[in-house]
Amino acid sequence: MTEIRSMTVLPAIREDIVLTTEDGLELVGELALPEGRPPVATLITLHPLPTHGGFMDSHVYRKAAWRLPHLADVAVLRFNTRGTSSPRGTSEGTFDEGVGESADVRAAVDFAVTRGLPHRWLVGWSFGTELTLMHGADLDVEGAILLSPPLHRAKDADLERWAATDKPVTALVPEHDDFLKPEEARERFALLTQLELLPIEGAKHLWVGEQYVRIVLDTIVERVAPGRAPLPAEVPTDVVQ
Repeated sequence: MTEIRSMTVLPAIREDIVLTTEDGLELVGELALPEGRPPVATLITLHPLPTHGGFMDSHVYRKAAWRLPHLADVAVLRFNTRGTSSPRGTSEGTFDEGVGESADVRAAVDFAVTRGLPHRWLVGWSFGTELTLMHGADLDVEGAILLSPPLHRAKDADLERWAATDKPVTALVPEHDDFLKPEEARERFALLTQLELLPIEGAKHLWVGEQYVRIVLDTIVERVAPGRAPLPAEVPTDVVQ
């Protein structure tokens, strides 16, 4: 057996994809699927702020794509929002402060629907939580998971719109977050009545450290694919790619 470490890559079907937005932009991304069996759930991931280094390969999402298809039969869709670059390439368009990105979110969900990917959930991290809250409530998803929500752009009306759907929303709020700590988050999220807020002791905004990545991934899997968490910490050596 081999311990799963930060650079461990496990088997999956990995497909380079291109999303086309309603305003005609092409966004580059990747879909990671379980090998030899259908996915039981789908994560549509929305990355941190691209003007501060966020992209589809931000480490929690990269590790989700490397691990979850094999360990939990969960599909992971990652993509660069407009104007964002990564080793996969650069998405067309320019950063629009979360406004034009509404079309990016819709394109990702529409892609997942068209591909028949089941039990779709939005997973936002930092800026990605703003996109989730601002633009995701009315889309064809089962719920949302928020990592380090700053609540800089999302407004009360966005929280009320999510509350009206009654779709489940879980927020993982680091104890030492740079922007919104757990106590303030409880107050700021009061309008989102179905919110499950989880303070994560010791964690910071960027979830640096394998122990915190495992907490995040275990919590995500618990919500989207009940019974498949906690994830194993070791795998047979011969499956590591």
